[in-house]
Amino acid sequence: MASRKSDIPRQSFNLGPHTFDIPMKLHADNRERLLQRLRNRTDLPANSVIVLQGGDESPRFCSDVNVAPFRQESFFHWAFGVLEPGAFGLIDVTSGLSVLFMPRLPADYAIFMGDIKPMSFFQQRYGTDECYYNDQIAEVIRNINPQATLLTLRGLNTDSGSFTREAAFDGIGDFEVNNQILHFEMTECRVRKSDLEIDILRYCNKISSEAHKEIMRRCRPGQYEYQLESVFLHHCYSQGGMRHVSYTCICASGNNSSILHYGHAGAPNDRRMEASDMCLFDLGGEYYCYESDITCSFPCGGKFSNDQRLIYEAVLDANRTVLNACKPGIFWLDMHKLAERVLLEHLKAMGILTGDINEMMAVRLAATFMPHGLGHLMGLDVHDVGGYAPGTPARSAEPGLRSLRTARVLEERMCLTIEPGIYFINHLIDEALADPNRSRFIIAERVNHFRNFGGVRIEDDIIITATGVELLTNVPREIEDIERLMAEGRSMYGDNPVMRPPKGRLN
Repeated sequence: MASRKSDIPRQSFNLGPHTFDIPMKLHADNRERLLQRLRNRTDLPANSVIVLQGGDESPRFCSDVNVAPFRQESFFHWAFGVLEPGAFGLIDVTSGLSVLFMPRLPADYAIFMGDIKPMSFFQQRYGTDECYYNDQIAEVIRNINPQATLLTLRGLNTDSGSFTREAAFDGIGDFEVNNQILHFEMTECRVRKSDLEIDILRYCNKISSEAHKEIMRRCRPGQYEYQLESVFLHHCYSQGGMRHVSYTCICASGNNSSILHYGHAGAPNDRRMEASDMCLFDLGGEYYCYESDITCSFPCGGKFSNDQRLIYEAVLDANRTVLNACKPGIFWLDMHKLAERVLLEHLKAMGILTGDINEMMAVRLAATFMPHGLGHLMGLDVHDVGGYAPGTPARSAEPGLRSLRTARVLEERMCLTIEPGIYFINHLIDEALADPNRSRFIIAERVNHFRNFGGVRIEDDIIITATGVELLTNVPREIEDIERLMAEGRSMYGDNPVMRPPKGRLN
């Protein structure tokens, strides 16, 4: 009997011809990059075999409902690309042999979840050399080399403070285990993106950028923030095949735009927006576990007020100054300080600050208005691994600088965000006014004028190239272009546009 089309495993990942097609060669190339790094180590144990454990589905509290549609653990996805939960992977360092292990499913799986695929299906689908059930791991390792030393993944995520999940399986106690080598080498591989990875990141930015533009077209006073969140989610999924987003959506208007991680369960993008509001929308779509991270700031009413224009132009100047300065060999902490200096100069020109910029920098005044870091590494996690890897500069303890998610020297093929901002956060302003070292630079009457303004952030995603940067994000940034796009949206959608189709074709 001829095979059904659904029985033939795909050799690549896509969600239709309108989405990006990713060959499984991506993961074979990733595995080879890792092996090259490991083979160059003088302390590599003989007969080393890498063993990785993928992610598992988890229920919501005591219920039988899963927390969300399953999303693979990032290190495992990088190496194998497996979409299903409960998998393990093995790579023999000497030969390069790759072996996938999938769960042995009960017969009634077919009733609720679909056909139970043979191991040959997964071997072909994910392009590994062999595939077995995951209760055969110890047996397979003994057949490869009974004297194998297993390299398992254990290391600290410097953003979350959590450790990776180290592989564990029945029979692992029969082997020597080394968990000191693999995490660093895999992390360094993930820090430097391959050509295929860069192509995926370009796609993520393309779809997410278009979704941000659609938000600006559809934004009207009187809407709720979550209604524009739904515009982003719909566009990313329907037009780009992005079932997941990179992080909790931040759709902040008015003073909410001064809350750096607004949108959480206690403040779920539920404010009704007003014409005078500045909007700060920080949203990124995820495709095949790769991320984007884009922030657009724009006036809810479609036209910038004078105050909004001043703050926005200051942040845009900082963003573009850093963008033009980035290249291999540049220290990221210096880029953060460069952005701070530009912002302080603008705040001084606005009459909010007075005095010597160098002295302001010395007392870390800029952290009053930009308490977060300039940006972060990005890839399979939105705050990607490797920010403070062994051998890189340690995290600073100074205000503002301690919030930097990396302080590395820039290298070709790194992907980062550039996201300066100015925020008027009442308790930070009050602290600064109460501190003689900082208050001497602040014009209280002028800064008080901006209380309840909120904030502005402009965030772009970049790839470090041999000579500078490639800007991945493609959204309007100049004030005139933003206002033009928002006016275009009014002519296309009218006054109640959230779910209304456009009158004409979108560009």
